[in-house]
Amino acid sequence: MNEKRRPQGRDNQRREAPRRADRFAERPAAVEEVEGQLEGRNALTEALKAGRTIDKVFVAAGDTDRGLQRLAAQAKEAGAVVVPVDRRKLDQMSTTRAHQGIIALAAAHDYFTIDDLLEEAASRGEAPLLVICDELSDPHNLGAIMRSAECAGAHGIIIPKRRSVGLTATVAKASAGAVEYMKVARVTNINNAISELKEKGVWIFGTAAEGSIPMYKADLTGPAAIVIGNEGDGMSQLVRKNCDVMVHIPMKGKISSLNASAAASILLYEAVRQRLG
Repeated sequence: MNEKRRPQGRDNQRREAPRRADRFAERPAAVEEVEGQLEGRNALTEALKAGRTIDKVFVAAGDTDRGLQRLAAQAKEAGAVVVPVDRRKLDQMSTTRAHQGIIALAAAHDYFTIDDLLEEAASRGEAPLLVICDELSDPHNLGAIMRSAECAGAHGIIIPKRRSVGLTATVAKASAGAVEYMKVARVTNINNAISELKEKGVWIFGTAAEGSIPMYKADLTGPAAIVIGNEGDGMSQLVRKNCDVMVHIPMKGKISSLNASAAASILLYEAVRQRLG
């Protein structure tokens, strides 16, 4: 007997549709990439009214809407970095498809000042131990550095406002909770921050493969700030010039460089070793 064939009509298509939908639904949503993302004018307006820390604002470039420009200016005044972008970029970022020409990224935690970091050291009766991140772009690196710094008992981390990742949700996750305890100061200019630290008695230790002395010979027992360069080019030339001492981590293998967060961990724990005596 010939087996009856299933009709290839609309009913069959309707039965197949849920299975296809289920297959796509199995893909995990990229929650961490949009966590803390505020879309539209009302969302950003209310966040600013509530005093929420805004890390970065992406606004449609060339838009002449005065209300949009006013809102971007308010965010900048509140400390956010404002970045003009093409509307197509906003469309790509948007999950609501109703961004109204503006998308903001709320910080996962509040920022502090350099004085706050130094006061943290003073409150513990310890010489300051800080980490300066020179334009790190990888949120996982910054999160890992925060985790190591917290474990090592450092008193704070300094990052620049521009050309650097901020305290995003991804950074918070990578820090494994350290974001709740490690103070992070975000400054307009790293070199000005270095000058301020020097005036307050903090020695600046730059890190590079060609550093003049191995890290074991650097005196990290006193007030110290360790500078970690970015993932691609390391420290900028001006930052390098403004360091008091350039140190290197002895390398015995065939690879000549370490990941930024790994280098920070090694130097932080050399400081811990020295301070424990």
